[in-house]
Amino acid sequence: MQDEDFTEDTGRPSKTKKKEAMHELQDLGAELVELSVGQLKRINLPENIFDAVRECQKITAHGARRRQIQYLGKLMRSADDAPIRAGLALLRGESSAETARLHRLERFRARLLEDETVLAEITATWPGADLQQLRQLRRNALKEQEAGKPPKSFRAIFQVLQELDQQGAAHAAE
Repeated sequence: MQDEDFTEDTGRPSKTKKKEAMHELQDLGAELVELSVGQLKRINLPENIFDAVRECQKITAHGARRRQIQYLGKLMRSADDAPIRAGLALLRGESSAETARLHRLERFRARLLEDETVLAEITATWPGADLQQLRQLRRNALKEQEAGKPPKSFRAIFQVLQELDQQGAAHAAE
């Protein structure tokens, strides 16, 4: 026998590589099962995969759940997994664009707490912003900081800015 017999490349993946790819898709399916319905809808899954994930979320028996995840992996072999992976990365905050957007909103919030005139910039960026609500949240956040209370309004400001940004992105996409 020659060394060539063992190193010859047939141009197709080995059985081990195929198994690894299948296990990877099952792991991706298991990750989808752990998400909420709202998060699943944001990923924009194919209908058959969405239904299989929802079915798996209802199953409590360990063996049946394992089989359903295997089935989910099988379904995912016929689907393009790149958009699903991208959607999961976005949900996890792994996307650099998403991270940059969140940091920009955090800076807006910090500047708003320092100076109320930032409201004019917020209005210019998002014309539909409720300035009265933002002023109230700002006052409450400053009071919470002084009193050493939990930052409820501080977080609410961020949520309002995030909603405004998402609405602005939706209008820009139209």
